Amino acid sequence: MSPALENDLLLRALRREPVPRTPVWIMRQAGRYLPEYRAVREQAGDFMSLCQNPERACEVTLQPLARFSLDAAILFSDILTIPDAMGLGLSFAEGEGPRFARPLRDAAAIDALPTSVLDDLAYVFDAVSLIRRELHGRVPLIGFAGSPWTLATYMVEGRSTRDFFVIKKMLYTQPEILHRLLDKLSSVTADYLVQQVRSGAQALQVFDTWGGVLSDAAYQSFSLVYMQKLLARLHAALDEQEQVPVILFTKGGGGWLEKLAESGCSAVGCDWSVDLGSARQRIFDSVALQGNMDPAVLRASPASIEAEVQRILASYGKHTARSGHVFNLGHGITPDIDPENVSALVEAVHKHSPAYHATT
Repeated sequence: MSPALENDLLLRALRREPVPRTPVWIMRQAGRYLPEYRAVREQAGDFMSLCQNPERACEVTLQPLARFSLDAAILFSDILTIPDAMGLGLSFAEGEGPRFARPLRDAAAIDALPTSVLDDLAYVFDAVSLIRRELHGRVPLIGFAGSPWTLATYMVEGRSTRDFFVIKKMLYTQPEILHRLLDKLSSVTADYLVQQVRSGAQALQVFDTWGGVLSDAAYQSFSLVYMQKLLARLHAALDEQEQVPVILFTKGGGGWLEKLAESGCSAVGCDWSVDLGSARQRIFDSVALQGNMDPAVLRASPASIEAEVQRILASYGKHTARSGHVFNLGHGITPDIDPENVSALVEAVHKHSPAYHATT
C-alpha cells in the first residue's frame, strides 16, 4: 500500500475542489538550470542514458523538491521515448536537440512502425515506480507524454525544426498518410500513459508543443482530434479507481481553449500569451487552468517575479466551489535561470495565493 499523500493540493485543484492556496509546479523543473542535475547528467554520459537509468531518473526527479516547496514531482523523461522505442534511431547532438536516423517519409515506413513497444519502455515504468516509492507520499507524481501531432513532427522531420516544411507538406499533399501515423500514435501513447498510471503516476500531462504552428482547421483535424482519441482510450482502459486527472497543454493554443476544455481533460495548460482571467471566463470553470507566467520573467529580480505572480493570481481571481488553478510557467524553465529566482516564484505563490481562496 502506498502511503497517503501529505500534500494533495495539486490533485484537488485539478479536480476543482477547494484548496487553501494555489498549488505550484514548474515545467522542466528538473533540468539544466540546477547544478546538481548537471552533475548527474555528466555521470550518465548522455541524455538518453540518463533517461533510461531508473535510479538516476529518480534522483533528478527529486532534486527540485529538495530545493523548493513544490506541490508535485514530474517524471524525468522525454516526450520522444515512444518514437525511440519504435526504432527511429534517436540521438541528441549537443546544442542541436534530437535527431532521428530514420525519419518517416512515406506510407511504407509509417505502416511498418511497431505498436507493441511497452516492453521497450519498461525503464520509464520502473522509474515511475521508484520515484513514487521514494516520494513517500510527500507530493503527487505527474507522468507525461507528447501529443500525437508533436511526436509526428519530430518523426517526420527527423529533427527539431522552425519551419515544419516536411510534415506540413505531408499534411497538405498526403493527409491520409499522416492520419494513419497520428492514429497509430494516439493508441500507443494512450497505452503508454495507462502503464505510467499503473506504475504509480497520479496525474498526467500531454505536451502538445507544436499544435500552435497549425492553422485553425489543421489543428482541429491533425492535433485536437487525436488528443481526444488518446483521452478516450486512456479513460476507457482505466477502471474507476485508476482514473487520474489529465492536463492538456498546447503551446500557442489560446484560440482553442473552449475545444480543449471539451476534450475530456481535467485541466487546460495555458502559455503566457493568454490572459488567465479571460481564459477562465471563456471556459466557465468547466475544467481547471494551469499556468501561465512567461519563463523569461525568471531572469528578472525577485521583486519583479513576485509582482508578476501577484498579477497572474489576480487575473485568475477569487476561487469558487468549482474553480481550479495550478500555478506554472507558460512553457518550460530555461537553462540560464538562477535557482534563487525559482525560490522567489514558489514563495510568492505561497504568500499571495491564500487570499484568493478565502471563503469569507
